[in-house]
Amino acid sequence: MEEGATERKGLEALLLERGRVSAEDIRKVRLLQQERGERLERLLLDLGFISEEDLISLLSEHLGVPLIDRKEFPAVPVQLENVNLQFLRHSKILPLEIQDGGLTVAMADPSDRYSLEGLQVATGLTITPMLGREKEILAALEGLDESTSAEDADGAVEFLGQDEEDVDHLRDLASEAPVIRLVNLLINRAVEQRASDIHIEPFENELKVRYRIDGVLHDIEQPPRRQQAAIVSRVKIMAKLNIAERRLPQDGRIKLRTMGKEIDLRVSTLPTLYGESVVLRILDRSSIVLDLEQLGFPTDTLEEFERMITRPYGLLLVTGPTGSGKTTTLYGALEKINSPDKKIITIEDPVEYQLSGVNQIHVKPQIGLTFANGLRSIVRQDPDIIMIGEIRDSETAEIAVQAALTGHLVFSTLHTNDAAGAVSRLLEMGVEDYLLASSLLGVLAQRLVRKLCDRCRRPVSTGEALHAVGSMVSSIDRFRSAANEALGDASVFEPQGCDECSATGYRGRGGIYELLPVNEGIREEILRRSSADAVKARATSLGMRTLRDDGWLKVRQGFTTVAELLRVTQEE
Repeated sequence: MEEGATERKGLEALLLERGRVSAEDIRKVRLLQQERGERLERLLLDLGFISEEDLISLLSEHLGVPLIDRKEFPAVPVQLENVNLQFLRHSKILPLEIQDGGLTVAMADPSDRYSLEGLQVATGLTITPMLGREKEILAALEGLDESTSAEDADGAVEFLGQDEEDVDHLRDLASEAPVIRLVNLLINRAVEQRASDIHIEPFENELKVRYRIDGVLHDIEQPPRRQQAAIVSRVKIMAKLNIAERRLPQDGRIKLRTMGKEIDLRVSTLPTLYGESVVLRILDRSSIVLDLEQLGFPTDTLEEFERMITRPYGLLLVTGPTGSGKTTTLYGALEKINSPDKKIITIEDPVEYQLSGVNQIHVKPQIGLTFANGLRSIVRQDPDIIMIGEIRDSETAEIAVQAALTGHLVFSTLHTNDAAGAVSRLLEMGVEDYLLASSLLGVLAQRLVRKLCDRCRRPVSTGEALHAVGSMVSSIDRFRSAANEALGDASVFEPQGCDECSATGYRGRGGIYELLPVNEGIREEILRRSSADAVKARATSLGMRTLRDDGWLKVRQGFTTVAELLRVTQEE
Protein backbone atom coordinates (compact mmCIF):
# COMPACT_ATOMS: atom_id res chain seq x y z
CA MET A 1 0.00 0.00 0.00
CA GLU A 2 2.90 2.29 0.89
CA GLU A 3 4.52 1.62 -2.49
CA GLY A 4 1.29 2.58 -4.35
CA ALA A 5 1.04 5.80 -2.34
CA THR A 6 4.65 6.65 -3.23
CA GLU A 7 3.92 6.06 -6.92
CA ARG A 8 0.87 8.36 -6.75
CA LYS A 9 3.02 11.04 -5.07
CA GLY A 10 5.47 10.77 -7.96
CA LEU A 11 2.65 11.14 -10.50
CA GLU A 12 1.28 14.19 -8.69
CA ALA A 13 4.74 15.80 -8.77
CA LEU A 14 5.07 15.07 -12.52
CA LEU A 15 1.63 16.53 -13.25
CA LEU A 16 2.46 19.70 -11.30
CA GLU A 17 5.92 19.98 -12.87
CA ARG A 18 4.47 19.81 -16.40
CA GLY A 19 1.75 22.31 -15.54
CA ARG A 20 -1.06 19.90 -16.47
CA VAL A 21 -2.92 20.46 -13.17
CA SER A 22 -2.76 23.02 -10.37
CA ALA A 23 -2.05 22.45 -6.69
CA GLU A 24 -5.69 23.38 -6.01
CA ASP A 25 -6.84 20.63 -8.44
CA ILE A 26 -4.67 18.08 -6.59
CA ARG A 27 -6.13 19.23 -3.25
CA LYS A 28 -9.69 18.72 -4.53
CA VAL A 29 -8.81 15.29 -5.91
CA ARG A 30 -7.30 14.18 -2.58
CA LEU A 31 -10.45 15.23 -0.72
CA LEU A 32 -12.63 13.28 -3.14
CA GLN A 33 -10.24 10.33 -2.95
CA GLN A 34 -10.87 10.10 0.79
CA GLU A 35 -14.60 9.77 0.09
CA ARG A 36 -14.54 7.48 -2.95
CA GLY A 37 -11.24 5.62 -2.55
CA GLU A 38 -10.61 5.66 -6.31
CA ARG A 39 -7.34 6.03 -8.22
CA LEU A 40 -5.86 9.48 -8.71
CA GLU A 41 -5.97 9.13 -12.51
CA ARG A 42 -9.65 8.16 -12.52
CA LEU A 43 -10.66 11.15 -10.38
CA LEU A 44 -8.61 13.59 -12.48
CA LEU A 45 -10.49 12.41 -15.58
CA ASP A 46 -13.93 12.33 -13.91
CA LEU A 47 -13.49 15.90 -12.62
CA GLY A 48 -12.32 17.10 -16.04
CA PHE A 49 -9.00 18.45 -14.74
CA ILE A 50 -6.97 16.78 -17.54
CA SER A 51 -7.62 15.10 -20.88
CA GLU A 52 -7.19 11.34 -21.21
CA GLU A 53 -4.48 11.70 -23.87
CA ASP A 54 -2.38 14.05 -21.71
CA LEU A 55 -2.79 11.84 -18.65
CA ILE A 56 -2.00 8.53 -20.33
CA SER A 57 1.22 9.82 -21.95
CA LEU A 58 2.42 11.17 -18.57
CA LEU A 59 1.41 7.93 -16.84
CA SER A 60 3.40 5.92 -19.39
CA GLU A 61 6.44 8.13 -18.74
CA HIS A 62 6.00 7.97 -14.96
CA LEU A 63 5.64 4.17 -14.77
CA GLY A 64 8.21 3.45 -17.49
CA VAL A 65 5.64 1.25 -19.25
CA PRO A 66 5.06 1.49 -23.03
CA LEU A 67 1.66 2.69 -24.25
CA ILE A 68 -0.31 0.38 -26.57
CA ASP A 69 -3.05 1.56 -28.93
CA ARG A 70 -6.33 -0.24 -29.70
CA LYS A 71 -5.24 -0.98 -33.27
CA GLU A 72 -2.30 -3.00 -31.90
CA PHE A 73 -4.60 -5.36 -29.96
CA PRO A 74 -4.88 -8.87 -31.46
CA ALA A 75 -7.94 -9.47 -33.65
CA VAL A 76 -8.86 -12.42 -31.38
CA PRO A 77 -7.92 -11.87 -27.69
CA VAL A 78 -5.78 -14.60 -26.09
CA GLN A 79 -7.84 -17.15 -24.11
CA LEU A 80 -6.46 -18.05 -20.65
CA GLU A 81 -7.70 -21.36 -19.25
CA ASN A 82 -7.25 -20.69 -15.52
CA VAL A 83 -8.39 -17.04 -15.53
CA ASN A 84 -12.04 -16.07 -15.65
CA LEU A 85 -13.39 -13.10 -17.52
CA GLN A 86 -14.71 -11.45 -14.36
CA PHE A 87 -11.17 -11.15 -12.97
CA LEU A 88 -9.89 -9.63 -16.24
CA ARG A 89 -12.74 -7.11 -16.29
CA HIS A 90 -12.32 -6.16 -12.65
CA SER A 91 -8.55 -5.71 -13.05
CA LYS A 92 -8.94 -4.19 -16.56
CA ILE A 93 -6.37 -6.57 -18.04
CA LEU A 94 -6.39 -7.73 -21.66
CA PRO A 95 -4.13 -10.72 -22.60
CA LEU A 96 -2.25 -9.83 -25.79
CA GLU A 97 0.31 -12.56 -26.56
CA ILE A 98 1.91 -15.69 -25.07
CA GLN A 99 5.47 -16.28 -26.19
CA ASP A 100 8.52 -18.10 -24.70
CA GLY A 101 6.92 -18.63 -21.31
CA GLY A 102 5.81 -15.03 -21.02
CA LEU A 103 2.43 -13.31 -21.25
CA THR A 104 2.12 -9.72 -22.52
CA VAL A 105 -0.97 -7.88 -21.27
CA ALA A 106 -2.53 -4.43 -21.66
CA MET A 107 -3.52 -2.87 -18.33
CA ALA A 108 -5.33 0.32 -17.36
CA ASP A 109 -3.18 0.39 -14.18
CA PRO A 110 0.20 -1.34 -14.65
CA SER A 111 1.11 -0.37 -11.05
CA ASP A 112 -1.54 -2.82 -9.73
CA ARG A 113 0.98 -5.42 -8.53
CA TYR A 114 -1.66 -7.52 -6.74
CA SER A 115 -3.48 -8.23 -10.02
CA LEU A 116 -0.16 -8.91 -11.75
CA GLU A 117 0.89 -11.37 -9.05
CA GLY A 118 -2.51 -13.08 -9.14
CA LEU A 119 -2.31 -13.44 -12.93
CA GLN A 120 1.22 -14.82 -12.70
CA VAL A 121 0.18 -17.44 -10.12
CA ALA A 122 -2.90 -18.45 -12.16
CA THR A 123 -1.02 -18.82 -15.48
CA GLY A 124 2.48 -19.76 -14.38
CA LEU A 125 3.79 -17.27 -16.94
CA THR A 126 6.02 -14.20 -16.59
CA ILE A 127 3.81 -11.13 -17.02
CA THR A 128 4.92 -8.12 -19.11
CA PRO A 129 2.47 -5.22 -18.68
CA MET A 130 1.75 -2.47 -21.20
CA LEU A 131 -0.35 0.62 -20.56
CA GLY A 132 -3.72 0.67 -22.34
CA ARG A 133 -6.76 2.95 -22.29
CA GLU A 134 -9.42 1.63 -19.91
CA LYS A 135 -12.29 2.01 -22.40
CA GLU A 136 -10.39 0.19 -25.15
CA ILE A 137 -9.45 -2.68 -22.83
CA LEU A 138 -13.03 -3.11 -21.59
CA ALA A 139 -14.38 -2.94 -25.17
CA ALA A 140 -11.93 -5.66 -26.25
CA LEU A 141 -12.96 -7.80 -23.25
CA GLU A 142 -16.60 -7.35 -24.28
CA GLY A 143 -15.60 -8.72 -27.67
CA LEU A 144 -14.01 -11.68 -25.92
CA ASP A 145 -17.21 -12.19 -23.93
CA GLU A 146 -19.33 -12.08 -27.11
CA SER A 147 -17.05 -14.53 -28.92
CA THR A 148 -17.16 -17.05 -26.04
CA SER A 149 -20.91 -16.73 -25.49
CA ALA A 150 -21.98 -16.65 -29.15
CA GLU A 151 -21.97 -20.45 -29.40
CA ASP A 152 -24.29 -20.73 -26.38
CA ALA A 153 -26.69 -18.06 -27.60
CA ASP A 154 -28.35 -20.40 -30.09
CA GLY A 155 -29.91 -17.60 -32.11
CA ALA A 156 -31.36 -15.68 -29.15
CA VAL A 157 -32.52 -12.15 -30.07
CA GLU A 158 -30.38 -9.51 -28.32
CA PHE A 159 -32.62 -6.47 -28.85
CA LEU A 160 -35.27 -5.91 -26.21
CA GLY A 161 -38.10 -3.51 -26.99
CA GLN A 162 -37.74 -0.38 -24.92
CA ASP A 163 -41.32 -0.55 -23.67
CA GLU A 164 -40.47 -3.80 -21.89
CA GLU A 165 -37.69 -2.24 -19.86
CA ASP A 166 -38.41 -1.24 -16.29
CA VAL A 167 -37.74 2.42 -15.42
CA ASP A 168 -36.03 1.50 -12.13
CA HIS A 169 -33.82 -0.94 -14.04
CA LEU A 170 -32.86 1.81 -16.50
CA ARG A 171 -32.04 4.13 -13.63
CA ASP A 172 -29.84 1.45 -12.05
CA LEU A 173 -28.08 0.81 -15.37
CA ALA A 174 -27.41 4.51 -15.86
CA SER A 175 -25.97 4.82 -12.35
CA GLU A 176 -23.31 2.13 -12.81
CA ALA A 177 -19.73 3.40 -12.81
CA PRO A 178 -18.77 1.93 -16.26
CA VAL A 179 -21.71 3.71 -17.96
CA ILE A 180 -20.96 7.00 -16.18
CA ARG A 181 -17.33 6.74 -17.27
CA LEU A 182 -18.26 5.85 -20.85
CA VAL A 183 -20.56 8.88 -21.21
CA ASN A 184 -17.94 11.13 -19.59
CA LEU A 185 -15.34 9.75 -21.99
CA LEU A 186 -17.57 10.42 -25.03
CA ILE A 187 -17.99 14.05 -23.89
CA ASN A 188 -14.31 14.54 -22.98
CA ARG A 189 -13.09 13.20 -26.32
CA ALA A 190 -15.60 15.34 -28.22
CA VAL A 191 -14.34 18.48 -26.46
CA GLU A 192 -10.73 17.37 -27.00
CA GLN A 193 -11.36 16.94 -30.75
CA ARG A 194 -13.15 20.33 -31.01
CA ALA A 195 -16.48 18.70 -31.93
CA SER A 196 -19.60 20.86 -32.01
CA ASP A 197 -22.09 17.97 -31.70
CA ILE A 198 -22.23 14.38 -30.46
CA HIS A 199 -24.72 12.10 -32.27
CA ILE A 200 -25.78 8.84 -30.54
CA GLU A 201 -27.83 6.87 -33.07
CA PRO A 202 -29.39 3.40 -32.60
CA PHE A 203 -29.71 1.03 -35.55
CA GLU A 204 -30.84 -2.57 -35.81
CA ASN A 205 -27.46 -4.18 -35.15
CA GLU A 206 -25.28 -1.35 -33.88
CA LEU A 207 -25.14 1.81 -31.82
CA LYS A 208 -23.35 4.56 -33.73
CA VAL A 209 -21.60 7.52 -32.14
CA ARG A 210 -20.48 10.35 -34.41
CA TYR A 211 -18.79 13.69 -33.77
CA ARG A 212 -19.37 16.78 -35.93
CA ILE A 213 -15.95 18.39 -36.29
CA ASP A 214 -15.56 21.57 -38.37
CA GLY A 215 -19.05 21.03 -39.76
CA VAL A 216 -18.50 17.44 -40.98
CA LEU A 217 -19.61 14.23 -39.21
CA HIS A 218 -16.99 11.60 -38.32
CA ASP A 219 -17.63 8.06 -37.05
CA ILE A 220 -15.88 7.13 -33.83
CA GLU A 221 -15.51 3.83 -32.02
CA GLN A 222 -18.91 2.20 -31.45
CA PRO A 223 -20.05 1.30 -27.92
CA PRO A 224 -21.63 -2.18 -27.53
CA ARG A 225 -25.23 -2.22 -28.81
CA ARG A 226 -26.54 -3.62 -25.53
CA GLN A 227 -25.40 -0.46 -23.67
CA GLN A 228 -27.78 1.74 -25.65
CA ALA A 229 -30.50 1.99 -22.96
CA ALA A 230 -27.95 2.71 -20.22
CA ILE A 231 -26.12 5.40 -22.24
CA VAL A 232 -29.33 7.19 -23.28
CA SER A 233 -30.70 7.00 -19.72
CA ARG A 234 -27.45 8.40 -18.32
CA VAL A 235 -27.61 11.39 -20.69
CA LYS A 236 -31.28 11.96 -19.84
CA ILE A 237 -30.56 11.88 -16.10
CA MET A 238 -27.73 14.41 -16.57
CA ALA A 239 -30.10 16.67 -18.57
CA LYS A 240 -32.91 16.24 -16.00
CA LEU A 241 -35.21 14.66 -18.60
CA ASN A 242 -37.92 12.06 -17.99
CA ILE A 243 -36.29 8.64 -18.52
CA ALA A 244 -39.71 6.95 -18.51
CA GLU A 245 -40.83 8.95 -21.57
CA ARG A 246 -39.44 7.26 -24.70
CA ARG A 247 -42.24 7.95 -27.19
CA LEU A 248 -41.93 11.75 -27.45
CA PRO A 249 -38.97 14.06 -28.24
CA GLN A 250 -37.42 15.86 -25.27
CA ASP A 251 -35.00 18.77 -24.89
CA GLY A 252 -32.73 19.59 -21.99
CA ARG A 253 -29.44 21.11 -20.94
CA ILE A 254 -26.34 19.90 -19.10
CA LYS A 255 -23.72 22.09 -17.44
CA LEU A 256 -20.42 20.48 -16.58
CA ARG A 257 -16.70 21.06 -16.23
CA THR A 258 -14.35 19.00 -18.37
CA MET A 259 -10.66 19.42 -19.19
CA GLY A 260 -10.63 22.59 -17.09
CA LYS A 261 -13.44 24.22 -19.14
CA GLU A 262 -17.02 25.15 -18.32
CA ILE A 263 -19.14 23.44 -20.98
CA ASP A 264 -22.88 23.70 -21.75
CA LEU A 265 -24.52 20.80 -23.60
CA ARG A 266 -27.88 21.23 -25.32
CA VAL A 267 -29.54 17.80 -25.39
CA SER A 268 -32.21 16.64 -27.84
CA THR A 269 -33.79 13.16 -27.88
CA LEU A 270 -35.91 11.77 -30.71
CA PRO A 271 -37.70 8.39 -30.79
CA THR A 272 -36.69 6.29 -33.82
CA LEU A 273 -37.43 2.76 -35.02
CA TYR A 274 -34.70 1.14 -32.88
CA GLY A 275 -34.73 3.42 -29.84
CA GLU A 276 -34.02 7.03 -28.97
CA SER A 277 -31.55 9.06 -31.03
CA VAL A 278 -29.68 11.63 -28.91
CA VAL A 279 -27.81 14.72 -30.08
CA LEU A 280 -25.69 16.76 -27.69
CA ARG A 281 -24.75 20.25 -28.94
CA ILE A 282 -21.52 21.39 -27.30
CA LEU A 283 -21.43 25.06 -26.33
CA ASP A 284 -17.89 25.84 -25.25
CA ARG A 285 -17.77 29.46 -24.10
CA SER A 286 -13.97 29.49 -24.17
CA SER A 287 -13.89 28.59 -27.87
CA ILE A 288 -16.32 31.20 -29.24
CA VAL A 289 -14.56 33.96 -31.18
CA LEU A 290 -16.32 37.30 -30.66
CA ASP A 291 -13.59 39.43 -32.23
CA LEU A 292 -14.73 40.41 -35.74
CA GLU A 293 -11.09 40.73 -36.87
CA GLN A 294 -10.55 37.01 -36.19
CA LEU A 295 -13.62 35.75 -38.07
CA GLY A 296 -12.00 35.95 -41.52
CA PHE A 297 -13.48 39.20 -42.88
CA PRO A 298 -11.55 40.77 -45.76
CA THR A 299 -10.32 44.22 -44.69
CA ASP A 300 -12.65 46.24 -46.93
CA THR A 301 -15.70 44.14 -45.99
CA LEU A 302 -14.90 44.49 -42.29
CA GLU A 303 -14.57 48.28 -42.56
CA GLU A 304 -17.93 48.56 -44.33
CA PHE A 305 -19.61 46.19 -41.84
CA GLU A 306 -18.23 48.16 -38.86
CA ARG A 307 -19.61 51.37 -40.39
CA MET A 308 -23.06 49.74 -40.52
CA ILE A 309 -23.04 48.48 -36.92
CA THR A 310 -22.11 51.92 -35.59
CA ARG A 311 -25.08 53.65 -37.28
CA PRO A 312 -27.64 55.08 -34.81
CA TYR A 313 -30.62 53.23 -36.31
CA GLY A 314 -31.61 50.90 -39.13
CA LEU A 315 -31.91 47.17 -39.89
CA LEU A 316 -28.90 44.93 -40.49
CA LEU A 317 -29.40 41.30 -41.56
CA VAL A 318 -27.06 38.29 -41.60
CA THR A 319 -28.11 35.38 -43.84
CA GLY A 320 -27.01 31.83 -44.46
CA PRO A 321 -28.03 28.24 -43.70
CA THR A 322 -28.08 26.68 -40.22
CA GLY A 323 -24.56 26.31 -38.86
CA SER A 324 -23.00 29.05 -40.99
CA GLY A 325 -21.97 31.21 -38.01
CA LYS A 326 -24.67 33.91 -38.27
CA THR A 327 -25.24 34.20 -34.51
CA THR A 328 -21.50 34.31 -33.82
CA THR A 329 -21.12 37.22 -36.25
CA LEU A 330 -23.96 39.12 -34.58
CA TYR A 331 -22.51 38.41 -31.12
CA GLY A 332 -19.21 39.78 -32.42
CA ALA A 333 -20.99 42.92 -33.64
CA LEU A 334 -22.72 43.38 -30.26
CA GLU A 335 -19.40 42.87 -28.43
CA LYS A 336 -17.80 45.53 -30.66
CA ILE A 337 -20.41 48.21 -29.95
CA ASN A 338 -21.35 47.25 -26.38
CA SER A 339 -20.70 50.13 -23.99
CA PRO A 340 -22.21 51.48 -20.74
CA ASP A 341 -24.11 54.22 -22.59
CA LYS A 342 -26.10 51.73 -24.73
CA LYS A 343 -28.94 49.44 -23.72
CA ILE A 344 -28.87 46.19 -25.69
CA ILE A 345 -31.66 43.57 -25.61
CA THR A 346 -31.68 40.30 -27.53
CA ILE A 347 -34.43 37.74 -28.09
CA GLU A 348 -33.12 34.35 -29.16
CA ASP A 349 -34.11 30.72 -29.65
CA PRO A 350 -32.17 29.56 -27.72
CA VAL A 351 -29.69 31.86 -25.95
CA GLU A 352 -26.45 30.09 -26.87
CA TYR A 353 -23.88 32.27 -25.11
CA GLN A 354 -24.29 34.82 -22.36
CA LEU A 355 -22.95 38.28 -23.17
CA SER A 356 -21.83 40.58 -20.38
CA GLY A 357 -23.94 43.73 -20.07
CA VAL A 358 -26.59 42.49 -22.54
CA ASN A 359 -30.21 41.69 -21.62
CA GLN A 360 -30.96 38.32 -23.27
CA ILE A 361 -34.40 36.73 -23.62
CA HIS A 362 -35.09 33.09 -24.45
CA VAL A 363 -38.31 32.63 -26.50
CA LYS A 364 -40.90 30.19 -25.12
CA PRO A 365 -43.64 29.68 -27.75
CA GLN A 366 -45.51 27.22 -25.48
CA ILE A 367 -46.39 30.08 -23.11
CA GLY A 368 -46.88 32.67 -25.85
CA LEU A 369 -43.42 34.29 -25.72
CA THR A 370 -42.71 34.31 -29.47
CA PHE A 371 -40.29 36.54 -31.38
CA ALA A 372 -43.15 38.88 -32.34
CA ASN A 373 -44.68 39.14 -28.85
CA GLY A 374 -41.29 39.48 -27.19
CA LEU A 375 -40.23 42.14 -29.68
CA ARG A 376 -43.28 44.29 -28.89
CA SER A 377 -42.31 44.28 -25.21
CA ILE A 378 -38.63 44.92 -25.97
CA VAL A 379 -39.46 48.12 -27.88
CA ARG A 380 -41.21 49.43 -24.74
CA GLN A 381 -38.02 48.85 -22.69
CA ASP A 382 -36.25 51.85 -24.27
CA PRO A 383 -33.39 49.91 -25.94
CA ASP A 384 -30.76 51.40 -28.21
CA ILE A 385 -29.91 48.13 -29.94
CA ILE A 386 -32.12 45.07 -30.49
CA MET A 387 -31.02 41.65 -31.74
CA ILE A 388 -33.68 39.24 -33.01
CA GLY A 389 -32.49 35.63 -33.29
CA GLU A 390 -34.36 35.07 -36.55
CA ILE A 391 -37.09 36.72 -38.62
CA ARG A 392 -39.45 33.80 -39.26
CA ASP A 393 -42.79 35.42 -40.11
CA SER A 394 -44.35 38.58 -41.49
CA GLU A 395 -45.36 39.85 -38.04
CA THR A 396 -41.79 39.76 -36.73
CA ALA A 397 -40.50 41.31 -39.98
CA GLU A 398 -42.94 44.24 -39.76
CA ILE A 399 -42.15 44.98 -36.09
CA ALA A 400 -38.39 44.79 -36.81
CA VAL A 401 -38.70 47.28 -39.69
CA GLN A 402 -40.89 49.64 -37.60
CA ALA A 403 -38.35 49.48 -34.74
CA ALA A 404 -35.54 50.32 -37.18
CA LEU A 405 -37.51 53.28 -38.49
CA THR A 406 -38.24 54.64 -34.99
CA GLY A 407 -34.63 55.10 -33.88
CA HIS A 408 -33.41 51.61 -32.96
CA LEU A 409 -30.49 49.70 -34.42
CA VAL A 410 -31.89 46.22 -35.18
CA PHE A 411 -29.83 43.10 -35.95
CA SER A 412 -31.37 39.84 -37.13
CA THR A 413 -30.86 36.72 -39.26
CA LEU A 414 -32.69 35.18 -42.22
CA HIS A 415 -32.36 31.79 -43.91
CA THR A 416 -31.59 32.77 -47.51
CA ASN A 417 -28.87 31.59 -49.88
CA ASP A 418 -27.32 35.00 -50.57
CA ALA A 419 -27.55 38.64 -49.57
CA ALA A 420 -29.87 39.69 -52.40
CA GLY A 421 -32.30 36.89 -51.48
CA ALA A 422 -32.96 38.57 -48.12
CA VAL A 423 -34.45 41.62 -49.86
CA SER A 424 -36.86 39.47 -51.89
CA ARG A 425 -37.78 37.39 -48.83
CA LEU A 426 -38.78 40.44 -46.77
CA LEU A 427 -40.87 41.83 -49.65
CA GLU A 428 -42.58 38.41 -49.99
CA MET A 429 -43.31 38.48 -46.23
CA GLY A 430 -45.38 41.61 -46.80
CA VAL A 431 -42.97 44.37 -45.75
CA GLU A 432 -43.79 47.52 -47.74
CA ASP A 433 -41.09 48.35 -50.29
CA TYR A 434 -40.79 52.01 -49.25
CA LEU A 435 -40.42 51.03 -45.56
CA LEU A 436 -37.76 48.42 -46.39
CA ALA A 437 -35.84 50.86 -48.62
CA SER A 438 -35.80 53.42 -45.78
CA SER A 439 -34.85 51.05 -42.95
CA LEU A 440 -32.45 48.43 -44.40
CA LEU A 441 -28.75 49.29 -43.89
CA GLY A 442 -27.28 46.18 -45.43
CA VAL A 443 -27.26 42.38 -45.68
CA LEU A 444 -24.31 40.11 -44.92
CA ALA A 445 -24.38 36.58 -46.37
CA GLN A 446 -21.86 34.11 -45.03
CA ARG A 447 -20.68 30.49 -45.02
CA LEU A 448 -18.12 28.61 -42.95
CA VAL A 449 -15.31 26.79 -44.79
CA ARG A 450 -12.87 24.39 -43.19
CA LYS A 451 -9.40 25.82 -42.76
CA LEU A 452 -6.43 23.88 -44.13
CA CYS A 453 -4.07 22.45 -41.52
CA ASP A 454 -0.99 24.71 -41.60
CA ARG A 455 1.26 21.81 -40.66
CA CYS A 456 0.48 19.35 -43.46
CA ARG A 457 -1.13 21.25 -46.37
CA ARG A 458 0.65 20.69 -49.69
CA PRO A 459 0.88 23.01 -52.71
CA VAL A 460 -0.60 21.86 -56.03
CA SER A 461 -1.22 23.50 -59.39
CA THR A 462 -4.61 25.02 -60.17
CA GLY A 463 -5.11 22.36 -62.87
CA GLU A 464 -4.53 19.53 -60.40
CA ALA A 465 -6.95 21.05 -57.88
CA LEU A 466 -9.64 21.50 -60.56
CA HIS A 467 -9.15 17.95 -61.83
CA ALA A 468 -9.78 16.61 -58.31
CA VAL A 469 -13.19 18.34 -58.09
CA GLY A 470 -14.37 17.59 -61.64
CA SER A 471 -17.01 15.11 -60.47
CA MET A 472 -18.50 17.67 -58.03
CA VAL A 473 -19.45 20.21 -60.73
CA SER A 474 -22.17 19.76 -63.35
CA SER A 475 -20.52 22.21 -65.77
CA ILE A 476 -16.79 21.72 -65.27
CA ASP A 477 -15.80 23.83 -68.29
CA ARG A 478 -17.67 26.89 -66.99
CA PHE A 479 -16.31 26.32 -63.49
CA ARG A 480 -12.73 25.83 -64.79
CA SER A 481 -13.00 29.08 -66.73
CA ALA A 482 -14.16 30.97 -63.63
CA ALA A 483 -11.44 29.33 -61.50
CA ASN A 484 -8.68 30.14 -63.99
CA GLU A 485 -9.86 33.76 -64.12
CA ALA A 486 -9.91 33.98 -60.30
CA LEU A 487 -6.74 32.00 -59.55
CA GLY A 488 -4.57 32.46 -62.64
CA ASP A 489 -1.24 30.65 -62.31
CA ALA A 490 -1.21 30.86 -58.52
CA SER A 491 -0.40 27.73 -56.54
CA VAL A 492 -3.20 26.50 -54.35
CA PHE A 493 -3.12 24.05 -51.46
CA GLU A 494 -4.72 20.68 -50.83
CA PRO A 495 -5.26 18.71 -47.58
CA GLN A 496 -2.93 15.86 -46.68
CA GLY A 497 -3.56 14.80 -43.06
CA CYS A 498 -1.37 14.52 -39.97
CA ASP A 499 -1.66 13.91 -36.21
CA GLU A 500 -2.29 17.61 -35.59
CA CYS A 501 -5.53 17.57 -37.65
CA SER A 502 -6.57 13.95 -36.88
CA ALA A 503 -5.65 12.95 -40.47
CA THR A 504 -8.44 15.13 -41.96
CA GLY A 505 -6.19 17.80 -43.50
CA TYR A 506 -8.34 20.56 -41.96
CA ARG A 507 -8.25 22.27 -38.57
CA GLY A 508 -10.81 24.91 -37.59
CA ARG A 509 -13.15 27.00 -39.75
CA GLY A 510 -13.41 30.55 -41.00
CA GLY A 511 -15.96 32.61 -42.90
CA ILE A 512 -16.45 33.68 -46.49
CA TYR A 513 -18.63 36.77 -46.83
CA GLU A 514 -20.86 38.71 -49.22
CA LEU A 515 -21.81 42.20 -47.98
CA LEU A 516 -24.63 44.05 -49.71
CA PRO A 517 -24.73 47.74 -48.59
CA VAL A 518 -28.09 49.37 -49.30
CA ASN A 519 -27.15 52.45 -51.30
CA GLU A 520 -29.20 54.53 -53.76
CA GLY A 521 -28.87 51.92 -56.51
CA ILE A 522 -30.15 49.10 -54.29
CA ARG A 523 -32.96 51.30 -52.92
CA GLU A 524 -34.16 51.81 -56.51
CA GLU A 525 -34.28 48.03 -57.00
CA ILE A 526 -36.22 47.57 -53.74
CA LEU A 527 -38.79 50.23 -54.75
CA ARG A 528 -39.17 48.43 -58.11
CA ARG A 529 -39.67 45.16 -56.15
CA SER A 530 -36.97 43.62 -58.35
CA SER A 531 -36.12 39.91 -58.21
CA ALA A 532 -33.17 38.60 -56.17
CA ASP A 533 -31.20 38.06 -59.39
CA ALA A 534 -31.75 41.68 -60.46
CA VAL A 535 -30.71 42.99 -57.03
CA LYS A 536 -27.59 40.81 -57.11
CA ALA A 537 -26.67 41.95 -60.64
CA ARG A 538 -27.05 45.60 -59.63
CA ALA A 539 -25.00 45.05 -56.45
CA THR A 540 -22.12 43.31 -58.28
CA SER A 541 -22.09 46.10 -60.88
CA LEU A 542 -21.67 48.51 -57.95
CA GLY A 543 -18.70 46.52 -56.62
CA MET A 544 -20.15 43.86 -54.32
CA ARG A 545 -17.89 40.81 -53.88
CA THR A 546 -19.97 37.59 -54.00
CA LEU A 547 -19.55 34.59 -51.70
CA ARG A 548 -17.81 32.65 -54.47
CA ASP A 549 -15.45 35.58 -55.19
CA ASP A 550 -14.52 35.86 -51.52
CA GLY A 551 -13.99 32.12 -51.50
CA TRP A 552 -11.52 32.37 -54.39
CA LEU A 553 -9.56 34.92 -52.34
CA LYS A 554 -9.39 32.43 -49.45
CA VAL A 555 -8.21 29.69 -51.84
CA ARG A 556 -5.46 31.96 -53.20
CA GLN A 557 -4.34 32.71 -49.66
CA GLY A 558 -4.03 28.99 -48.84
CA PHE A 559 -6.78 29.33 -46.21
CA THR A 560 -9.02 26.65 -47.77
CA THR A 561 -9.39 24.42 -50.84
CA VAL A 562 -11.31 24.49 -54.11
CA ALA A 563 -13.27 21.39 -52.99
CA GLU A 564 -14.26 23.05 -49.72
CA LEU A 565 -15.37 26.21 -51.53
CA LEU A 566 -17.57 24.08 -53.80
CA ARG A 567 -19.03 22.25 -50.81
CA VAL A 568 -20.42 25.39 -49.19
CA THR A 569 -21.34 27.63 -52.15
CA GLN A 570 -23.93 27.07 -54.81
CA GLU A 571 -22.91 26.58 -58.40
CA GLU A 572 -23.27 29.71 -60.46
